Amino acid sequence: MIEPPSENRDQFVLEQDHFQKLLDALIQKGYRIVGPTVGEGAIVYNELNSIADLPVGWTDEQDGGTYRLKKRDDQALFGYVAGPHSWKKFLLPSVLRLWQAKRVGNSFQIIAENENTRKFAFIGVRSCDMHAIAIQDKVFMNGQYVDPHYQSRRTDAFILAVNCGKAGGTCFCVSMNTGPKATFGFDLAMTEILEGDRHYFVIETGTELGAEILHAVPYRKANEEEISSADSVIKKTAGQMGRSMDTRDIKDLLYRNYEHPRWDTVAERCLTCANCTLVCPTCFCTTVEDVTDLTGEHAERWRKLDSCFTMDFSYIHGGSVRSSTKARYRQWMTHKIATWIDQFGTSGCVGCGRCITWCPVAIDITEEARAIRENEPILKRETTEGTEKKPYHRKE
Repeated sequence: MIEPPSENRDQFVLEQDHFQKLLDALIQKGYRIVGPTVGEGAIVYNELNSIADLPVGWTDEQDGGTYRLKKRDDQALFGYVAGPHSWKKFLLPSVLRLWQAKRVGNSFQIIAENENTRKFAFIGVRSCDMHAIAIQDKVFMNGQYVDPHYQSRRTDAFILAVNCGKAGGTCFCVSMNTGPKATFGFDLAMTEILEGDRHYFVIETGTELGAEILHAVPYRKANEEEISSADSVIKKTAGQMGRSMDTRDIKDLLYRNYEHPRWDTVAERCLTCANCTLVCPTCFCTTVEDVTDLTGEHAERWRKLDSCFTMDFSYIHGGSVRSSTKARYRQWMTHKIATWIDQFGTSGCVGCGRCITWCPVAIDITEEARAIRENEPILKRETTEGTEKKPYHRKE
């Protein structure tokens, strides 16, 4: 579970040659190992059996609407940025059967779904994704209503975080205070170091479970030089951000600009394809579908991942509430970095940049926020004391 941040953890060294032993220790504990691997022309998250399944020697180049795999000139295990997958692939499956029912005479019988989910061990979780998991924990487990399906996957999950050694062209986690160093929520967190012929990890423990797993493999306490090397990697990454977002009064900025002309500009480009919501690590909107067989003897209810960009998402009797592209993009962006704050006490954006990378037309949420801020129209109205200027706001 999410642990509070700590600034005084001991740090240790794990040599790269012993990383497989760390995976073995988790497997022996009964964990299903999930982490990064090369597949589908990208670095994606899937089940791992050994260190050979990791994207050894691979990196990715990202920009608006652009993603390319590229070979590194070293054998780094985690030398990439954030791919198209996030950990909600496992915690919040895109398709989930909620229950089944069968006809029994003139009545029916509900057949509950009994999930026997193996506990997960997530390998290579970035700090931005740690913040995303914390947001979904708050929504699905820490409120008045608990989602049992999410809870069954999230409970007892082991998290091995990796501090970023490289920033992507669309990353802006520094602006959102979500990275590049993992500060909470992990069992173990590590920084990968490649110095000449030496390849090792500087590791810190976040929980007693993390310490127990670390004790099962060869390790030693890190010296000052090794700790300094890890700090330098993180500091360098923080200075490499490909994007930035000015978050000063971001909520009020968007609230008073519902009718900003920029919404029309971005709507001319947006395809409403929903890619941004699919790759976003915090988006969690779903829909429910009921199906039955031709005999009427068997019925099922399914939960499926949905998006506020689809026409059906806001459909009620008589039509869609948000029928225009402008309305749907505005809903997504305003919810993500404004109304989300009122709902959940935090921004819904963690600065991972996935929505920028995987947008087919390279719409950039940081650029849209900047355009609204820098070109906020000013209305003038006459008052008894003269002319008063105020920002352009939504007409009620």
